[in-house]
Amino acid sequence: MNPHNDKIEYLLRLADSALIQGQRLCEWCGHAPALEEELALMNVGLDLVGQARNWYEYAVELLDDGRDADALAFRRDERAFRNLLLVEQPNGDFAVTITKQFLYDAWHFHVLHALSASSDERIAAIAAKGLKEVTYHLRRSGEWMQRLGDGTEQSHARMLAAIPQVWRFTVELCPPQEQADDIEQRLFAEGVAPNPEELAAAWKAKVADIFAAATLPLPEPAVNFYLSGRRGVHTEHLGILLAEMQFLQRAYPDATW
Repeated sequence: MNPHNDKIEYLLRLADSALIQGQRLCEWCGHAPALEEELALMNVGLDLVGQARNWYEYAVELLDDGRDADALAFRRDERAFRNLLLVEQPNGDFAVTITKQFLYDAWHFHVLHALSASSDERIAAIAAKGLKEVTYHLRRSGEWMQRLGDGTEQSHARMLAAIPQVWRFTVELCPPQEQADDIEQRLFAEGVAPNPEELAAAWKAKVADIFAAATLPLPEPAVNFYLSGRRGVHTEHLGILLAEMQFLQRAYPDATW
């Protein structure tokens, strides 16, 4: 049994979520509502893919089973992925994409901020580097939430329609206390990961502030249901995404350029 199992599992959660969200954003290539937004979405997506690689590379060292970062990204099946359910949801229209991005950014920012003080120096270094990028991600998505929510009648209506499409998946960002995750609790006790309760409170506060500024009603807390990205029980959308993302590596194993 690998003594680093908890840490490996946690690293995969961070890496998988960043990778899948990055992949979703890159799907906007050629489809964004404006050239400037296409470039911005691609840049955020590439930031997240780069962060995912950093987490994967550390996980690879702890696994020590011959796999590399590419193998973790491209040769694991759907049930082996540990990403948040939120990030695997389809992009929808621009309002859905921005809502998804903001809800993820508000969580991601506070996670990396806390991990920057992790007792694991490697995790702290990766988090501190990623935090610089994610600070911008959060500012950008928060500003778009306000611009659309408190904008025209049409943009406000689009936001009102977008929120219910993704809100239920926020239960993983802010789980009820009685459903606290054992792995994260153990890593918190070791000083490796953030306090789950403090993280949830910080996420709630940020989301409430931005929704208020955007004149958008804050939904009731999401209710837990049978799906769980942490357990590899995903929505139908992840398998479709992976089929496209992993095609080249699956079709031509070990190919080199």
